[in-house]
Amino acid sequence: MSYLAGKNKIWKGRHGPYLIAEIGGNHEGDFRYAMKLAAQAASSGVDAVKFQIYTGADLVNRRISPDRYLHFRKFELSLDQYVSLAKVCRGKGAEFIASVWDMDSIDIMDPYLNKYKIGSGDLTAYPIIEKIARTAKPIILSTGLATLSEVLATVSFIKRVNSAYRDGKKLALLQCATLYPSPESEINLEAMRLLADKTALTTGYSHHAEDPLALDVAVVMGAGILEFHFTDTRKGKVFRDHKVSLTRPDVAALIERIARIKSIMGRRVKAPTAAEMSSGHVRSFRRAVYLKRPIDPGRKLTSGDLVVLRPNKGIDSRDYYKLLGKKLMRKKEALSELSWRDIR
Repeated sequence: MSYLAGKNKIWKGRHGPYLIAEIGGNHEGDFRYAMKLAAQAASSGVDAVKFQIYTGADLVNRRISPDRYLHFRKFELSLDQYVSLAKVCRGKGAEFIASVWDMDSIDIMDPYLNKYKIGSGDLTAYPIIEKIARTAKPIILSTGLATLSEVLATVSFIKRVNSAYRDGKKLALLQCATLYPSPESEINLEAMRLLADKTALTTGYSHHAEDPLALDVAVVMGAGILEFHFTDTRKGKVFRDHKVSLTRPDVAALIERIARIKSIMGRRVKAPTAAEMSSGHVRSFRRAVYLKRPIDPGRKLTSGDLVVLRPNKGIDSRDYYKLLGKKLMRKKEALSELSWRDIR
């Protein structure tokens, strides 16, 4: 649809943009609920279902941020459970991808991951990024919190770590605002275009707003990837991410809108449409040159003798000026259709 998406098959989605349903922490540490969400997301028509793989101890300094540490501890799942989630997603035709937030988990989960996601908070976590880059698998990098120079530095770092990324095909960037929910005034989708211009990488949008409008705008702008949080229902939920999440009916509606947007945007050509041609409007809407009054043979035509009217039959209105000063070869009545055979 646009240069943001490019022609890279790695990020080609079934419906246009590569669609990622982010479960994240919406399971709140409940494995059965995580399985339910994974099954619903994977069967919703998305291309991939995403989780966050971590332990609180490998993510947060419990001495400095004890409350945050306990929050992540509460939301932990085991690696065996993530393997089960991967199998559910794959079994329903969706890729399983993840932000893996500790190095040991990368080794264990790598066989189940075709792509890696690096969240905004880890854009500067070079040791973790290096280990992921050593896998040579495609990487999606979220850019919330980051300046352009920081994004470019991380992209350069990844390319230095592994030559597999140097042509850019295995790298993608997401514009993101790390607020839950994100105010619309801070979504800044123009940054998507800036990132695409500066890196020539597939670029998309990670959605954290309550209203899905930004997803539609991103599609119009040519986003190659759309990531959004996913839940079964927003009703009665306390954890913040549910508020910015799409449900299965929301995803279906988004996919329908994507199809409509693609149809409306059309192709990069300018020509009459098939319907315009079959309707006859090219002739009936356009004008031809006609005589205002009866004209005798031999008289030179002036602007006072001619008028341009619908339909376009005879001499096209674009040839109006060619008729001035010409003579009629035979007598013609007012509003008669003209032919070049009548002119000398």
